Order: sequence, then C-alpha cells, then structure tokens
Amino acid sequence: MVQVTTKYPITDTAEIERWLDQLVAGRAATEAEVIRRAWHYAERAHAGQKRKSGEPYVWHAAAVAQILAELGLDHDAIAAAILHDVVEDTKINLDELTREFGARIAALVDGVTKMTVIQEFRADSDERDLRRHHTQAESLRKMLLAMAEDVRVVFIKLADRLHNMRTLSALPEEKQRRIARETMDIFAPLANRLGIWQLKWELEDLAFRYLEPATYKRVAGLLAERRVDREAYIIRFVQWLQEALEQVGVKADVTGRPKHIYSIWRKMMRKGTDFERIYDVRAVRVLVNDIRDCYAALGAVHSAWQYVPGEFDDYIATPKENNYQSIHTAVVGPEGKTVEVQIRTHEMHRQSELGVAAHWRYKEGGRGDKKFDDKISWLRSLLEWKDEVAEASEFVDQFKSEVFSERVYVLTPKGNIVDLQAGATPLDFAYHIHTDIGHRCRGAKVNGQMVTLPHTLKTGDRVEIITIKDGGPSRDWMSPHLGYLHTSRAISKVAQWFRQQNYDTSVSEGRVALEREFDRLGIADVNYDKLAQRFHFNKIDDFLAAIGRSDIKSGQVMQAVQELVEPAMRETKPVESAPRAWSSHRAASGVVIQGVGNLLTRMAKCCNPVPGDPIVGFITRGQGITIHRRDCANALRQHHEHEDRMIEVGWGDDADQTYPVDVEVTAHDRPGLLRDITALFANEKINVLGVNTLTDKQNVARMTFTIAISNIESLSRTLALLDRIPNVTQVRRKTRS
Repeated sequence: MVQVTTKYPITDTAEIERWLDQLVAGRAATEAEVIRRAWHYAERAHAGQKRKSGEPYVWHAAAVAQILAELGLDHDAIAAAILHDVVEDTKINLDELTREFGARIAALVDGVTKMTVIQEFRADSDERDLRRHHTQAESLRKMLLAMAEDVRVVFIKLADRLHNMRTLSALPEEKQRRIARETMDIFAPLANRLGIWQLKWELEDLAFRYLEPATYKRVAGLLAERRVDREAYIIRFVQWLQEALEQVGVKADVTGRPKHIYSIWRKMMRKGTDFERIYDVRAVRVLVNDIRDCYAALGAVHSAWQYVPGEFDDYIATPKENNYQSIHTAVVGPEGKTVEVQIRTHEMHRQSELGVAAHWRYKEGGRGDKKFDDKISWLRSLLEWKDEVAEASEFVDQFKSEVFSERVYVLTPKGNIVDLQAGATPLDFAYHIHTDIGHRCRGAKVNGQMVTLPHTLKTGDRVEIITIKDGGPSRDWMSPHLGYLHTSRAISKVAQWFRQQNYDTSVSEGRVALEREFDRLGIADVNYDKLAQRFHFNKIDDFLAAIGRSDIKSGQVMQAVQELVEPAMRETKPVESAPRAWSSHRAASGVVIQGVGNLLTRMAKCCNPVPGDPIVGFITRGQGITIHRRDCANALRQHHEHEDRMIEVGWGDDADQTYPVDVEVTAHDRPGLLRDITALFANEKINVLGVNTLTDKQNVARMTFTIAISNIESLSRTLALLDRIPNVTQVRRKTRS
C-alpha cells in the first residue's frame, strides 16, 4: 500500500477539481459521481465553518477521504469519509443523508458519529491506577470494534484521528497531550490489530512527539537523516537483495521499511541499550516458499554483506514460546549502514500475522483473550482477501458485528467501560459495579431514558443505576422466566444474600411464595412432606427456608409437583363399587384410566385440569368419563351424590398433549394492553382458544383467556410472564363453580 503522507491538496477551485479527478480515477462512472456529489454536499453543509487552525472545516473531510483512498477503500467508504461530520457538526440529520446517499453510506456516517464515545476516555497519570487504565483502554478498543457493524467505520475513524494528529499543533498544549494519549492507547493499537501499518506507524510517531517532545527530538536527531532518505535507501537495498537471491536461484518476495521513531525508542528502552546498538533502524523481510529456501536466502545475505555478531537468531530451528518462526540477522549494507533482514516462509508469515503468534500481541504484551484474538485474526484475514472478492457488498457483509456477539461493552456515567456477557441487564451491570449497588438497585436509565430492569443492554449503552438507601434484592430477580438477571455472577450474589437472611424470615417468605404460586395456579391439597422429601429435606421448614432464600426456584417446585401427582394417583385404591377386573387404558386425552376398558374421556369444562393437577374421573351416562380436578366443586358434589360412578384416573406421559385452561387477568386498562398480552402468548407459542374481556366504569379490565397448556410448569411460567406486563394487577388460573 502507498505510505499515507498526502496532505489535503485544496487551496482553490481548480485544485479541488484536480484533486477530485485523482480521487475518482479508475473508478466506475457511477462510483465517481457518488464521491463528487458527497464532496459538493459536504462543502455546502460545512460552509463558513473553520477549524482551530483557521482552515475551512471541509478540508479535514477531504484529508480523511484522501487517506482512505490511499488505503484502497471503496467509493462508499470514501464518500462516507467526506460526509463523516455533517450529521454531528451541521444541521443535516441522518434521515436527510439517507434520502440523498442511501442507507449504506448513511449507516457508515452514523457508525462514525456513534464512536464519539472515544472522547469519554481519560488517561490517569496516577501510577496506582495504571493497571485500571490499561484495562479500560483494552475494553474501549474491543467496544469500538464491537460497535462497528461495518469495519469500514473503524477505518474512517482511524483516518479521522490521523489527520487530527497531523494538525494537532493548532490546539492548546493540554488538549494536545490528552488527544495524543488517547491516540497512543486506543487508536494506534487498533490500527496495529487490523494490520494497517501505515496508520499505526504515523499515529505512534505523532503521539510520541506530543507526549515526549524532548525524547522525540533526541531520537530523531540520532537518526541523522531524514525519513525520506531512509526510505530511499531501503528501496535500493531491496533491489540489491533481489539480485543476490536470483543469483542463487531463490524465488522470494522482498519488502522493506524504515523503523519509525517511536519503535526505535521502544526498542532502546526494552533492551536497555544505546541507539548505536539498534540494528533494525532499517529492515527488510524475505518471504520464500519452503524452509530450504530460508537457509539458502540466509546464505545469500551473509555472502553479500558482513553480518553483525550477536544479532543472529534462528527461530525456525528453535521457535519462540508462542510458536513464532523466522530467521533474524543484521548486516552492514552498502554505504556502511546496518539493515535487519527477516527470512521466513509464507506460511510462517501468515501464522505470525494472523495466528497465535500475532505481531500485535507480541508488541503489546499482556494476557491473551483467545476468543477476541481469534476474531481479530478473522478480521485481518478478511482484509487480506478483500481484493479477491468480486463484489464490494460481499466483502462488507463479512464484517458484521456478530463476531463480537458474546460480549457487550457499556459505559458507566463517568465513561468507564464495563465488559459484560451478551444478554446482560441493568441489574447485571449493577452487580458488576458493586454487590451493594446491585442489592439496592430499584431502577435504571439507559442513554438517559428510564428502562425496566430486565432490559437487554447493547454495546455502547450508557447505564445509570437508581438505588434506594437501604434494601435488598427481590425474589422475583431469581426467576429465570422474568429475565432480571443473566450473568452467573449476579445470580450468585442474589442467592447468597437470601441465604444470609434470618431463618425464620426465610421460612415465612418461602411459605408465602409457595402458597401464592399454588393459589395463582389453583392447586390445593399439596402434600408438603412429600414435596420436601423430593428435594431431600427431612423438615418442611428447611424446605420452605430454601425457597425463601431462592435456593429452590418456583419452576423447580412446579416440576416436582407434576412428577409427584401421577405416582400418587396410581397408588390410590379404586372405590369398592368399581369393577374388579382391572386394566389400564391410555385415552386420547392423555389420561390413564384404571379399572375399565376403552371408554371415551373428556376434560371437565368447570375446572379444566392439566397435567400436574390431582384428578378423578366421573362416569357419565352416554358421554364416557369426565375428568375433573379433585378439588373441583362439581366433582365433590358428584362424589357425595354418586360415589359409585367415581373412578380413579392418572396422567399419562404424552409430552405433545395440550389442555385448555382458563386464565383470568385483571388490569388497569390502557391502549395496547390486549395487544401486549396476545403478543406474549405468540412469543411463547401458546395457542389461544378463546378470549372474553370486560372493562368496568373504574377502567378496570377483567379478561379471561382460554389457552392450550401442556403441564403445570408451563402454566406457572405463563402466569409469571403475564404478571410482568405493565398495568396488570393480578393473574390467576380461573375455575368455574
């Protein structure tokens, strides 16, 4: 790629046209027209605006576009670069931009605008906070990549920062240092990870110039020659080396680069040595096809020039711990100038650049994050492939943000980054900040707007937690159906809080919670002793305390109730008046009938039993067996009046069978209430068989839904979700008298 050194070329109309001609050269007519329209649009939008340096603001847009053109990006990216500040700094909004240039370019501009979160990052000079500072910088780098649904957004932002660094002298010294620190900590490592070496080198050198001006001047002076002269020497050395390799029959790709100032200083510090002992101020890289050619190339280099003793390393024979492989040597080249030569195969180079031995990880140091490293490698691979993809859209589609979908990166009110598991809620965020904040959390704002606590956070959100002075978590937070908590850390903190509460209080609260759930589901006559034993408790109070502490969830209890009911039914002896020739028959309804042959069964409309309910059968005249819940008023009356027609039945294990259940919802009426309830049923894939609604003069709505439910556990979950809908005051299973 071309070294990015071009300055904005615009001083008058004629030069503008010449620059535009160069910018669109070689592009299709339609692409060129988009870039020209973007330029004239930006000119009008930024008319009259000046930068701190006194230059027209639009020149900055031109410079950013020029950098991207030199990097070989497509016309959409260049047009977006020209327009990248119009939404943030002019009266134009995103809708107008979309109408004018389409959704793709508008999305790029919007992505760059959203990345202004970078300005929230502040360096802390306190050495005690150095580790926290580096952690925050790393989180912010990850956050920026995760936010960018199209990686070209990151390219535009990097180019924007590069031009700002080139013109930093116009700002006050304090701002210069702050922006330089952001550049060194955030932008240069991003460019490094994406393999955009041109930007990385210049960003580092410019930042170093403002952070350590005296050191920068000293190292620059030690070079004793201008960068352009070093680059010219490297070009000549590459030609000499190519000729030497051809003479010994080695086919190789040879590239070169001069060491930039910041890199030289880093190496001096790392090795604790003087400038005179830095032998890779000028460096070339030789890529060959196989290991045999590596050593043949090494022989050619050492035959042509004298090598520097002590500067030879064979990492092919003895790879580094991270599996890095290459041959390094330094020679005294023509004109008495030292040059470092690196020799490796193409495969070794690919592994070095994209694999576990990635150059950026070696340079930046620190602990690795394998998942994140793999994603960066994936991005870097795509950058190498982009010139081989026929359609730009194919290439762009591969940069979607789902590669970062396992994590979300959100901001505290002070701008610190919090790294959470995807799906995290404001409550998870609160517990991540501090356990006590989580316990006292009662509300949250996301990006300045109040949200519910089960709200799912997205990368880039700014989260503010609203707390009370004293208090603890709600038991509802432990219910997986309600979605308050997603991370294991937060869940364990809440569970621990309840475990530490007073035993008697836990017993009382557990009993209330269990009775409330049974009442809502219309379940009666539950044997608490058997239920406690099902969870390996000898005492009922210990069982209730576990529920009160949220060690046992309501869903687990409901599942246990369902599992206990059927065996209980089978153990019950039939009534004496029933026939003696017993058999067992599974009816189409999913009910196992004891004592008689193949009879028609139907569910009683008065109580609508579902699996998990204790049930009994009533033999009707001409209509087979009607299945009632044992506590049904009609069943009790029939048992008293016609005891000889009662029959024992139990539930089968047909997982696909569903049963109609009446659910009564009481709520303060509002627009969209019925829509929200039916949407919930649709999301849960619950079939609604009937609806009856009535709103009284006090605006209280009473709605009865007949829904198809497979078992008690499913009904419990459904009622819990209905209870969360705004304005709903009561939800319970309805039975008919």
